[in-house]
Amino acid sequence: MTVTNYTVTPCEIQEIRDFVEKWHYSGNVNGLRISQCFALYDGDTLIGGMIYGGLGMANAWRKYADSEDEVVELRRLCCIDDTPKNTESYFIGATLRWFKNNTSVKVIVSYADAYYGHEGTIYKATNFEHVGMTAKSRVINFNGRQYHDKTIRTYYTNKDGVKALKPFAQRVKDALENGTAHYEERPPKHIYLMRIRRK
Repeated sequence: MTVTNYTVTPCEIQEIRDFVEKWHYSGNVNGLRISQCFALYDGDTLIGGMIYGGLGMANAWRKYADSEDEVVELRRLCCIDDTPKNTESYFIGATLRWFKNNTSVKVIVSYADAYYGHEGTIYKATNFEHVGMTAKSRVINFNGRQYHDKTIRTYYTNKDGVKALKPFAQRVKDALENGTAHYEERPPKHIYLMRIRRK
């Protein structure tokens, strides 16, 4: 089997949620700003999932483009272990072409998490540019999983028209207050950039 026999298709998060939560090192997709998802299939078998969305940091897009809708972040990428060497490169390449042909996106941003020993090898292999490091950060450790600090500031408008914390955000906030969740420091992440159109 070669990677060119695989199929890359745009999809909804529901199609790949369980897969990503199983195969991605983070183990979750909670709190992500999701704008586009992709599935990688070997015949009828799902073997990869990818999620793109708005940048996690407010107004960070201003460093890369003229408008927010011109920038997306590659938020999650994972495949099953038993795939050919170039599978992830093929998967990324197909999604970049989709963005170029179907959207106004000009810049893809992604981060390699040094805490997990990631240096961005797959991004280098697909010609992303390393543009620096983030600042140090902290995450919330809750039930053995890590969540971004902004998780506890995720609001929605409830049925009574009142702005309130989303139920999951409230659970994490309560856990911090009662000591069943805690903050952990994280080292800087590698920042990678792909310009699919000139600015």
